[in-house]
Amino acid sequence: MAWDEWEQLKSETSEGGTTGMRLNQLPVDQGGGSGDLVVNQDDLGAVGHDAYLLYEDLQAGADIAGAGANKEGVGTSSQAATALKANGFATGGALETTVEIWTSQLKTVLQACAHISNHLDFTKKLHANDDAKIGAVILDSGGAVLPPSQISKYFQ
Repeated sequence: MAWDEWEQLKSETSEGGTTGMRLNQLPVDQGGGSGDLVVNQDDLGAVGHDAYLLYEDLQAGADIAGAGANKEGVGTSSQAATALKANGFATGGALETTVEIWTSQLKTVLQACAHISNHLDFTKKLHANDDAKIGAVILDSGGAVLPPSQISKYFQ
């Protein structure tokens, strides 16, 4: 959805238009604010930090293939699968398949957590830089805030 579509839907909905859509917000007079999406730097940092903590916890506690790994890096579950297969137990093959699938799924979740954490850290820094640039742009050469009438000249 493009930004202008969002603005159009907001105005149609607030005017009782016929879009058949209900925006999930309180009216301004009931503390609903402007209806615009607001994300604070602290919110981004908190979610990114939680994703990092989840990554660390999963990496440490969910790696059944590498848990109790020996010098060759083979985990106890993998060792058990190999021993069971060597002794003719069908359970060995099933355990080996389970370890492979578990490890694959674990890597996928770890990758997602790392992506979320890194992306939110990057977004937080990017927005802080954007805010600083915007703040610098709308000041006049003496450091005073430009009035809206002067700012609008830049967009004509």
